[in-house]
Amino acid sequence: VDDMLQQENLDGCIAVVPPENISDLGIKLLTLGIPCVVEKPLGASLAEALALRDCAAATKTSNMVSVNRRFMPLLNRAIKWTGRAGRLRYVHCTLARQSRKEPDFLWATAVHAVDTLRYIAGQVVAFDLRTLTARAGETGWYGLDLQFENGISGRVDVLPTAGMVEETYDLFGDGFRASVTCPFGPQLGWRCFRDGRLVEAENVSAETPEDIVNGCYDEAAAFLEILKGATSKPSIAEVFPSVELCFAIARSANEGAARQGSLR
Repeated sequence: VDDMLQQENLDGCIAVVPPENISDLGIKLLTLGIPCVVEKPLGASLAEALALRDCAAATKTSNMVSVNRRFMPLLNRAIKWTGRAGRLRYVHCTLARQSRKEPDFLWATAVHAVDTLRYIAGQVVAFDLRTLTARAGETGWYGLDLQFENGISGRVDVLPTAGMVEETYDLFGDGFRASVTCPFGPQLGWRCFRDGRLVEAENVSAETPEDIVNGCYDEAAAFLEILKGATSKPSIAEVFPSVELCFAIARSANEGAARQGSLR
């Protein structure tokens, strides 16, 4: 990396590295004044994520975090539809994976779901983590309840060894529901229900490019706009609360019992 930075005059950099390298490389790019996209969870510890956030604030270098769910067309259509339908009361994510037994799953992978629910419903002010009953040797499954600043409630079911890969986001209000399965699932698509009727439905065809469906294309396009002078979004500062929350959740899980936390 140092050789590249010495030899090239970069307009911007998309830095895709493991968690243990995210903060150090991000700080290097920000300090050099190179606009960059960094990965979540912003570091391998809360201290690393804090250092990256503080460097971004100090240098004011344009930055962005790769949280592609925020750019998924299906999800954004559902958010727009529910915005017209009425007030959201509850948001939910099923985060299912196959044979994911790594100990950092809660803060390194579940951050996808947590950040997406924050994107939909706003700032989280409190959480309640429950470890689902498991036999000896089984990987932990979790029920994460969230309370948002605006009164919306939410939940993430974290199921890292559920035998299949799926992310489904559900948005509920009085008399309506939108359900989005993306970027993983047996059938990607979205459905909207109003007063007991299915009013909109769309399944993703096999011919649709993956980077369009999962938001990566629009995310890259947004970074190009930042290079042209657009506002950094979603910035490190904007995504940091999702990361901070996931590290707090992981600490609660390590303590071994149902725990509540306040983020006020």
